[in-house]
Amino acid sequence: MSYSLDLSGRVALVTGASSGLGAQFARTLAGAGAAVVLASRRVEMLKTLRADIEAEGGDAHVVSLDVTSRKSIDNAIAATEKDVGPIDILVNNSGVSTTQRLVDVKEEDFDFVFDTNVRGAFFVAQAVGTRMLARSKGLAPGTFAGGRIINIASMAALRVLPQIGIYCMSKAAMVQMTKAMAVEWGKHGINVNAICPGYIDTEINHHHWQTEQGQKLVNMLPRKRLGQPKDLDALLVMLASPQSEFINGAVIAADDGFGV
Repeated sequence: MSYSLDLSGRVALVTGASSGLGAQFARTLAGAGAAVVLASRRVEMLKTLRADIEAEGGDAHVVSLDVTSRKSIDNAIAATEKDVGPIDILVNNSGVSTTQRLVDVKEEDFDFVFDTNVRGAFFVAQAVGTRMLARSKGLAPGTFAGGRIINIASMAALRVLPQIGIYCMSKAAMVQMTKAMAVEWGKHGINVNAICPGYIDTEINHHHWQTEQGQKLVNMLPRKRLGQPKDLDALLVMLASPQSEFINGAVIAADDGFGV
């Protein structure tokens, strides 16, 4: 007996899709049949990813998006709706961090992290959620009444880590945002959940794991290993699928037991 999750006919917007987990999320959703809209400020990298997805038989599109700009958010969503269709799935993935002690955090450091990880994530979800609500109420066109919003938080939202306190605070805010949206929007068929990844080896941080400090951190992990981007594939597709109807407001740690 086989079981599959099919996202054919769905439109998925992935923010922060130019590299790292965002790029993997986009490939995974396209592989499951969704029309994927790749969004970030680094448009040339998105075009390369689009070519890769299309070469594998997937359907991918590119929009420029700076989540710290309300105008950019509105323009990106309008372009998505015009060129691809109403958004059924949002993967709210854009995120940034700084490394410093709390006593060394300057105002610009705080704003840099919170403008993207909290303010930006909120207004992207609000803009998409507003349109999903309109469809659910029959006030806007679309083949899928309801929607799926997947906020990419971090195990740092659940366990404070040294040197990245501001990042931990911002991701904790995203967890509470997820729960608030799930409560308000769930009755309209919009499921909002959060994934809290642990330490994942990507092209962005790969060099760090080769350093002495990086190796010390790996040796502190329960099974002394890093995750790979593909380790989140099954969870992502499940949360994006119609079969996740009963999962709403969940905050799911995918950290190999680090937060236990």
